[in-house]
Amino acid sequence: MVNVLGPRDEFLRILERELDADIHVRGNEVTLTGPPAAIVQGAELLTEMVTVLRTGQGLAADTVERLVSMMGQAGDTRPADVLTQNILSNRGKTIRPKTLNQKRYVDAIDKHTVVFGIGPAGTGKTYLAMAKAVQALQRKDVNRIILTRPAVEAGENLGFLPGTLNDKIDPYLRPLYDALHDMVDPDSIPRLLTSGTIEVAPLAYMRGRTLNDAFIILDEAQNTSMEQMKMFLTRLGFGAKMVVTGDVTQVDLPGATRSGLRAVQGVLDGVEDISFCSLTNHDVVRNRLVGKIVEAYDRFESVDQQQQAGRRRGSR
Repeated sequence: MVNVLGPRDEFLRILERELDADIHVRGNEVTLTGPPAAIVQGAELLTEMVTVLRTGQGLAADTVERLVSMMGQAGDTRPADVLTQNILSNRGKTIRPKTLNQKRYVDAIDKHTVVFGIGPAGTGKTYLAMAKAVQALQRKDVNRIILTRPAVEAGENLGFLPGTLNDKIDPYLRPLYDALHDMVDPDSIPRLLTSGTIEVAPLAYMRGRTLNDAFIILDEAQNTSMEQMKMFLTRLGFGAKMVVTGDVTQVDLPGATRSGLRAVQGVLDGVEDISFCSLTNHDVVRNRLVGKIVEAYDRFESVDQQQQAGRRRGSR
């Protein structure tokens, strides 16, 4: 019961805040009082919390909040099943989906050859794709992992970068290395890179290649042009799987260059064995403040677009 209620009854306060019901605890007995729908939801939520605890996975405040947010929208999927689905374990750390959309994204990677993960920063798009890639390599479903992203600066011009070619492109590929270090023993990464089992390269290096028996991840795909996106997708070989991730609200392409990620769903919609997965600010798994920041920017941009449209109509 201590684990269910949380330290200093923290989880109990979350439940009382989120549910339209009064909750009373005496010993190992929990009593809920309120409207029938709220009582049913509260009972189901407590059951899900107990199920998560019985798997040996601890509960935290954000875990309880995610369980609450998933109730009523999971359909046939139990929230506890989402939070206890193990993808990869390394050095005592287990990587799992943390939201319903993340589970749908992970399941889509299992079922389809090409998957697009589109959503704001912090939703686990690249991280979960990397975990599935390492899992596929460990299971020998693929022979190598190829990680790539366009070398486009985020609104800044860094100018001339000294060093070798690897030194020049390393800053652009650093986020991929960071995720890799969480999932693979750091001592083995240089060996895997040297042997070509794991390859990290800028998108420009993909032209002319056919990638067989590989798990290929294109990160920051919103910064690809239409031509680059077509070039990348046509690298797909036999026994290969592709995951394309990006955030269409953070395009850093110069001038009027059209983002390949923004256009690709209209091009490939309905094509067999291709899946598009959308994640939202509700799927952000970084600091809880990140989700609020993304939501605030979405509101601002929506109001700003309406105001600009109004000014255009008024000027006619």
